[in-house]
Amino acid sequence: MAETLAPAGRARCATKHQQHQPQAGWHVAEWACEFVGTTILVLGGLSAVVLDFGAGSPVTPTLPSHGARLLVTGLLFAGCGSLVAVSPLGRRSGAHLNPAVTLAFWCQRHLRLADLGGYVVSQCLGALAGTAVLRLSWGERAASVRFGATLPGRDLGPWPAAGVEALMTAALVFTIFAFVSSARTTRWTPLAVWIVIAVFVWQGAPYTGTSLNPARSLGPAAVGGHWTDYWVYVVGPLGGALSAVALWALVPRTTLTAKLFHDPSYRSVLGSALPVRP
Repeated sequence: MAETLAPAGRARCATKHQQHQPQAGWHVAEWACEFVGTTILVLGGLSAVVLDFGAGSPVTPTLPSHGARLLVTGLLFAGCGSLVAVSPLGRRSGAHLNPAVTLAFWCQRHLRLADLGGYVVSQCLGALAGTAVLRLSWGERAASVRFGATLPGRDLGPWPAAGVEALMTAALVFTIFAFVSSARTTRWTPLAVWIVIAVFVWQGAPYTGTSLNPARSLGPAAVGGHWTDYWVYVVGPLGGALSAVALWALVPRTTLTAKLFHDPSYRSVLGSALPVRP
């Protein structure tokens, strides 16, 4: 793999910023941040699912509209991830919290292969831990919604559901790339992600459950034993991420950072064209 951060043809744009190359080695602290951050995302997000749709939900009498509760769930779920992004955890690791996002940034040469593996494993373990705590905390109420398992709905078959997941994930990754490609907009990436995911949960959950994240779907599948069509939520999001990378190659801009909230006072083992702490 080439060691340059920017793809060929974008050198002119990249030279405006000093390059910080992705670091070699084992970065246990960053992997631990991804583990804890994904645990928080999954526990908080799935708790919103249980609260809004679980048996005996106190929200249903107040907000009987299924669509309105989906919107609230999306705002809460995505909000957990955005809060992690602006926290010290996210400022250190980048708050990918999603193998599809990490894969996309790896394709942009912002991290080395060891960190791709370390991030993805940490995210999957964090999702398992978050769902396990959810089961202990909510008990039968969590079981009533299959611990937040994602499944195709509205008579949508597995392959069409994978296509919908790919389309939504591609839009999410492209949005992230668009915001982290400018020093002026990178700080607003968590807000953009919050809005995009909330809308996709609101509109897409009836069709696929709106995963966008193989790790997020892994937790409920493993804890609840609901492995039916789990492959949809691996193939769809990862395929969508790769599609976004291919589409972004047509845009004359370079991603400057692999962090959803770039803070120059934090060290970075990821490649960056923005200032980082030595």
